[in-house]
Amino acid sequence: MPAGSDRISRDAVHHPLFARFYARFSVSADLKGGVAAHRAELLSGLSGRVIEIGAGNGLNFAHYPAAVSEVVAIEPERSLRQLAVRSAMRAEVPVDVVPGAAEALPVKSEAFDAAVASLVLCTVRDVPRALAEIRRVLRPGGELRFFEHGLGEGRAMATTQRVLDRTVWPLLFGGCHTARDTLAAIGAAGFELGAHRRLTVPEKGPRLPSSPCVLGVARRPSVSDASR
Repeated sequence: MPAGSDRISRDAVHHPLFARFYARFSVSADLKGGVAAHRAELLSGLSGRVIEIGAGNGLNFAHYPAAVSEVVAIEPERSLRQLAVRSAMRAEVPVDVVPGAAEALPVKSEAFDAAVASLVLCTVRDVPRALAEIRRVLRPGGELRFFEHGLGEGRAMATTQRVLDRTVWPLLFGGCHTARDTLAAIGAAGFELGAHRRLTVPEKGPRLPSSPCVLGVARRPSVSDASR
């Protein structure tokens, strides 16, 4: 485990106001904004052992296919973790919800067949370190499934995102940064980018800074690279 991981994993993450907002908003987004369909697409075809980074209140759990033998769900925020535990009890696959930070995952190297990052890389403190940890815990050839906010393609939207990221947005939304270039970060972390697509959430209605998203799959190279 990387140096300093003990300190990070012990740090309490507690955003009770945001957690209550997210718990309500996320359910509404699933039902009315089409997010549930994106979750199902994200997780389709998975099998074996899966680690989910930043599980939130556990809305992905209902969409894991039966071929998944175990999900280890990491969630650092205490209130959301409690909700995730309840969701895990209703899941049709075994789900173990544990505390931990994306930058210091409390699991062994090369222990998982797939990793899931769903609307979480926008909030982590250190994206390169988090992706390095995900790469570490995946077996060679293992998949990273991602559904993330991303930098808007239009100049106006991208500028708005960057301004808000430097001012009020992270304060209001639990550390969320909307202007991060997810695809570039995944590639820079040593993953092989596979099929992916850009989408807008919700598809209809006003576009928010968090509306531009990307959904897809990347893979840890099958040949181990000792330099990483």
